[in-house]
Amino acid sequence: MTLAEPHGGKLVSNVIVESERNAFLRELSRAPVLTLDSRELSDLVLLSQGGLSPLTGFMDGETYHSVIDRMRLPGGLLFPLPVVLSLPEDLYRKISRGDLLALATPSGQTVGGLWVTDLFERSVERESREVYKTREPAHPGVHYLHQISPFSVGGTVRALEVFETDPFRPQQLTPLESRRLFTQKGWNTVVGFQTRNPIHRAHEYIQKCALELVDGLFIHPLVGETKEDDVPASVRMDCYKALLSRYYPKERVVLGVFPGSMRYAGPREALFHALIRKNYGCTHFIVGRDHAGVGSYYGPFEAHDLLKKFDFEDLGIVPIFFDTAYYCRLCGSMASHKTCGHPEDSRILLSGTKVRALLREGVAPPPEMTRPEVAEILIKHYARRAEEGEQVA
Repeated sequence: MTLAEPHGGKLVSNVIVESERNAFLRELSRAPVLTLDSRELSDLVLLSQGGLSPLTGFMDGETYHSVIDRMRLPGGLLFPLPVVLSLPEDLYRKISRGDLLALATPSGQTVGGLWVTDLFERSVERESREVYKTREPAHPGVHYLHQISPFSVGGTVRALEVFETDPFRPQQLTPLESRRLFTQKGWNTVVGFQTRNPIHRAHEYIQKCALELVDGLFIHPLVGETKEDDVPASVRMDCYKALLSRYYPKERVVLGVFPGSMRYAGPREALFHALIRKNYGCTHFIVGRDHAGVGSYYGPFEAHDLLKKFDFEDLGIVPIFFDTAYYCRLCGSMASHKTCGHPEDSRILLSGTKVRALLREGVAPPPEMTRPEVAEILIKHYARRAEEGEQVA
């Protein structure tokens, strides 16, 4: 087995090379400016580096509707989530197909350009129902759709190097860089692990189980936009580094950062995360309980059920499904329903909500659930937040 083929067969690269930079900036200086929000900026980064291959830009109307209705691009390739760029109605009315748009950050920094191929209106209600399986505005994905303009633009993008001030740039690997690194290490099989949460003992258990089957582990935490109450990416990265330095074989693990933003689309996003990791070279992908879920909008193993509907020809990556992991006192180790037959009262199974409550109180969760080094980092984080809250008040 060799590293996974990019989704669609070819790794896209839409980054402007240095020799073209000045001419491109002059061209963009004459174009209308569209300001991107944090999710759109994350999507631009992934589009430019090939993380969203085979996409070469933001989706046009035909592609958008095909993805919502069929979870496939118009040509039939599996693709479960829309990647769409919104724009204000006044700009929507002014521009035409063939125009160039300058893409900018909220601070006004030009980061790329888009050549318009289509203008269309997003179907907010249908997208909410089909992608998020709810129309409730309390769902963060649905809430986002109601905050942005439904007017959308599709087209090919080219991006400038946008990581000059990115605090995670030293840990970031583009798909091309991760593939080169895996090859240098002699890895033919690599399992990817997606997370937006601090790493805990259940994560460690399933990662190490998967690592028994492959050459290497690619821990690839998401550092784009998440919910306000999620632990910040910088704190999560400190947790990963502390754990990896003490409890993992250094030569068999790579820590990168995934610049995408969370959609909280549950099963569809689990499939999305798996397909994206193909582009980074992963041959296998871990799918755990309630992958990319939020609240009670999705069943705990709904993501498993969706991915099991597709064969390898469609996926091009091997999903590894894990049940709920817990510490069993009688086994004296981490386990799951698949490996442990002891009664429930022998299990230490703390919910994320319970763990966060303990951490806020400055109490370390049991070491069977959270390594002491990680608990210490998180307790300090919550203490800082409490202090900042008091100062604001």
